[in-house]
Amino acid sequence: MSADTISTETQGNVAAEERAHGVALTETAQEKVRSLLAQEGRDDLRLRIAVQPGGCSGLIYQLFFDERTLDNDAVVDFGGVEVVVDMMSIPYLNGATIDFEDTIQKQGFTIDNPNAQGSCACGDSFS
Repeated sequence: MSADTISTETQGNVAAEERAHGVALTETAQEKVRSLLAQEGRDDLRLRIAVQPGGCSGLIYQLFFDERTLDNDAVVDFGGVEVVVDMMSIPYLNGATIDFEDTIQKQGFTIDNPNAQGSCACGDSFS
């Protein structure tokens, strides 16, 4: 483990790594991203997470595959899954954990963000 890597535990005792941009990606989320990339047949995509103005609470997350990197992007490799965060989003996402849930009640990526002070009733935006 390098000096800029910190091992953490997330909800459900899933181990994750947190590095340069402060965002952790759980093993479950890594596996889901690998699966989605394999379905697309692409190995040139990265998982980008960004915070943008919008929603009823003021800020929304954007989580998508991106083939590009921009100047000042922070890129961290999680076992072959690259996670990219732009410099403007880093302060909002530092300490956040991306996980993937697959239950009867919920399926999709989740973001546990200690910087979010509140969220709207629909759960799509935060402040």
